[in-house]
Amino acid sequence: MPRLRFNGLVGGIVVALLLFIAIFGPWFAPYDPLKLDLLSRLKGPSPTHLLGADEFGRDVLSRLMYGARTSAWIAFSTVAFAIFFGVVVGVITGFLRGWTDRILMTFNDALLAFPGLLLALGFMAVFGASRNGIIIALGLACLPVVVRVVRGAVLSIREREFVEASRMMGNSEIITMARHVLPNCVAPITVLATTMFGWIILSESALSFLGLGVPPPAPSWGNMLATARPYISQSPHLIILPGLCISITLLGVNMLGDAIRDRLDPKMQS
Repeated sequence: MPRLRFNGLVGGIVVALLLFIAIFGPWFAPYDPLKLDLLSRLKGPSPTHLLGADEFGRDVLSRLMYGARTSAWIAFSTVAFAIFFGVVVGVITGFLRGWTDRILMTFNDALLAFPGLLLALGFMAVFGASRNGIIIALGLACLPVVVRVVRGAVLSIREREFVEASRMMGNSEIITMARHVLPNCVAPITVLATTMFGWIILSESALSFLGLGVPPPAPSWGNMLATARPYISQSPHLIILPGLCISITLLGVNMLGDAIRDRLDPKMQS
């Protein structure tokens, strides 16, 4: 229990801080993240630029704040996309079974054979490097995992007595799935969504670092790392600061995910 409380507290603080900066950061940012100031080019932290300036003299603190908004928006949108369609397909395949299950799961298993980031790179080639493109690509890359997890939960729930009772009462299959099956899948879906959130932030940063994510000059932690590579020896803060933001965010999300998993799964509590 002390471990659960510690993970939940630290993870919750980090995630809450990320959301606060993502929502209210533009009001607190000292500069426009796109404003150029060539006289301050590659300068380190100073009273004028608290975290320094980049290769175009843009304020690093302001760009990190706007980058948090970009990462949080992409992560939430991608999780919502993957969870919505994954739950629909997973519940249908797990509950109805038959040829619907065989056809959909064959296609789903084929997608699971590819690593998630590699699958996202393939989809990015189709949708292009943009904010909406990366949301769809990462959402489709996460979709097979969501379908598999939800289907596994539904397969165990569909044999329960309350599901048979719902059928005996004359409820249709859709009513039974919506009222009795889906609510009992909330726990694994919640844990999976938390895990996906961290993976999506890391994947978006990786794609942006490769030039396939959010296109410059829009700030993103990933493209800030990419543009800072030529100046790593001259201005190391341009690499260190976005990397710290990504690392701390992933640590907090993973700790919160562990706490949620332990809370929702009695077998994990000690």
